[in-house]
Amino acid sequence: MKNKQILKKRIQQKELQIKKLHLHQSSSDVCNQLFNTLILEKAILKKELEDLEKNPVIEAVKQILPKRKKLICDYFKT
Repeated sequence: MKNKQILKKRIQQKELQIKKLHLHQSSSDVCNQLFNTLILEKAILKKELEDLEKNPVIEAVKQILPKRKKLICDYFKT
């Protein structure tokens, strides 16, 4: 539970940094690289948070059950 709160705070910090950088963004390569790095770090933190929120029992059951494969003809059924 504590890890989730920490991740949420870190995501909020990244969002704030992105907003600040976006307001003061110039066309320099350094700013663009920093902006891209912040976006990537935020995405990684969101994925970690998503993984923490997954229920391991449900995920195990999902892997056991066979998935129905979609065929191209399934998209054209009316």
